[in-house]
Amino acid sequence: MNRVRKMGRRTGMGLMAASFLAASVLSASFTAFAAEEESEETVRAETQSSGEGISMSTAYPGITALAGETIAFELDFASLDGNAYDADLSVVSIPEGWEGYFQGGDSQISRVHIDGQSALEESALAEFSLTLPEDAEEGSYDIELSADAGNGNESSLALEITVGQVEVGQSTFTSEYPEQQGATGTTFTFDMTIVNNRSTDQSYSLSAETPSGWQATFTPSGESTNVASLNVEAGTSQGMTVTITPPENVETGDYTIPCSAISADDSLSADLQVTITGTYGVDLSTPTGNLSLDAEANKEKAVTLSVTNTGNVDLANLNLTSSAPTDWEVRFDESTIDTLEAGATKEITAYITPAENAITGDYVTSLSISNDEVSDSAEFRVSVQTSTTWGIVAVCIIVVLAAALAYIFKKYGRR
Repeated sequence: MNRVRKMGRRTGMGLMAASFLAASVLSASFTAFAAEEESEETVRAETQSSGEGISMSTAYPGITALAGETIAFELDFASLDGNAYDADLSVVSIPEGWEGYFQGGDSQISRVHIDGQSALEESALAEFSLTLPEDAEEGSYDIELSADAGNGNESSLALEITVGQVEVGQSTFTSEYPEQQGATGTTFTFDMTIVNNRSTDQSYSLSAETPSGWQATFTPSGESTNVASLNVEAGTSQGMTVTITPPENVETGDYTIPCSAISADDSLSADLQVTITGTYGVDLSTPTGNLSLDAEANKEKAVTLSVTNTGNVDLANLNLTSSAPTDWEVRFDESTIDTLEAGATKEITAYITPAENAITGDYVTSLSISNDEVSDSAEFRVSVQTSTTWGIVAVCIIVVLAAALAYIFKKYGRR
């Protein structure tokens, strides 16, 4: 009996120990699970607060700019966990007097949507436009931007701007040959080039200040269409042809045509110089326009010539010359005109003497006038008639011979 009791007590104590051991194991497991649960919550909170949900970046966070310049930073966004976000954009810090705003398309924006379909960056989803004050001093300046999607999903971006007062690499607007000259009626063409040394693309508006009645056109190199503006990418150049057309009645002299190319960041100018030397022209004829005359062999014939300055510039040292048949003589009462004013007409007499042995017929004599700038000529048809003296003598001889024959026939004819 006692033996059975002892065995029972031992069995009860074993069961109690086993139960205690099981309870201890269960308690330890529950404690470990709770600790693991708490650890995951802590990690999740830390992940949210550290901003691992979204990312905002730019390809060039450090830029050198000039005082008064406007520059733009293209902003790239990414979802790091595959979720879509709407993030508020803000400027955390910016130097005093500087102006900056976020832009999307053609509008100013304050929020951006970040696609969560993939973790790939959405390139140039927005941009940050920054304008430096005109009096910004040389040095480095820091700007901080923020994109906040809430619940701790925030990304910040630090920008560094180095300001220089000296405009090294400033955009230019130049012409290879800015000065040209020509006579009235000349159309002038100038090869010009715009060099955009800015960090952003520029759209330049083109114009020219021409005198009244003048015309100016701008044609991009390699094209045939006239334009009023040109787009020039950052760090590149664009050539063009500027055509200047003066009016037909333009006076001689020097003319300056200021040309300009203006964009949001540049105001470029270049002066073109045109010198009008005038129109040269001369006309040689007769007051009536008749270019034919009658003359006799070996007798001088006077012809009145009219010399007209048809240009708008005075003509100097006009010389008269001739080309006539062999043994003919041509002279002028004035073979040189010292000055013939624009639009004026002067009459000169030419004397033409056919050769002594010239037979009856038509001949051509050419008269010319010229100087270093102009020349003209006129061809005269000269009808030569032989002298009537020998004709009269011949007739008289014939008459005398006829009378003599008649007398002889009358006197001796009957015999």
